Amino acid sequence: MKRILAIGLALMMLLAGCSSEISDYRQQQPTLDIFHYFEGKTEAWGMVQDRSGKQIRRFHVEINGDVKGDTLTLAEHFVYDDGEKQQRVWHIRRISSDRYEGTAGDIEGVASGRAAGNALNWQYSMNVKASGKTWLLHFDDWMYLQDGTHLFNKTDMKKFGVTVGTLTLFFTKVEQ
Repeated sequence: MKRILAIGLALMMLLAGCSSEISDYRQQQPTLDIFHYFEGKTEAWGMVQDRSGKQIRRFHVEINGDVKGDTLTLAEHFVYDDGEKQQRVWHIRRISSDRYEGTAGDIEGVASGRAAGNALNWQYSMNVKASGKTWLLHFDDWMYLQDGTHLFNKTDMKKFGVTVGTLTLFFTKVEQ
């Protein structure tokens, strides 16, 4: 039994050493300022994969961003490959030069984010409907600015600390 516990502890320490920190990106360029990037029109394409990596949904999102003072409002309009449509409105407040907080209708509590260099780590819990049930999942979003037009997003969705799915998106800024 002691050997099993020792192996388990060693694996946990190894996995903890593999996670990235937002500070790892502080030297990466171009610098991501989500207020600047999302102001105006943005489009995104994405997919949801289950825990085995199988793609289970695809979608397109049209996003309208409006900045007023220290608040970014994002109106997101989703269309899924099965025809389902969803809307979400985020209200994101800049807390400091590298910290953000946000709320939306289906978000439990307050989302929190931290930026460094070309990256933003955004964490929140959201009620997700699947198989006729609603599940509270924890989202760990990582956004990476590629250039002034393109942004990548990879998200782990967890329940009880276990990854149950992955969300991948790529964004493009629409010229106005």
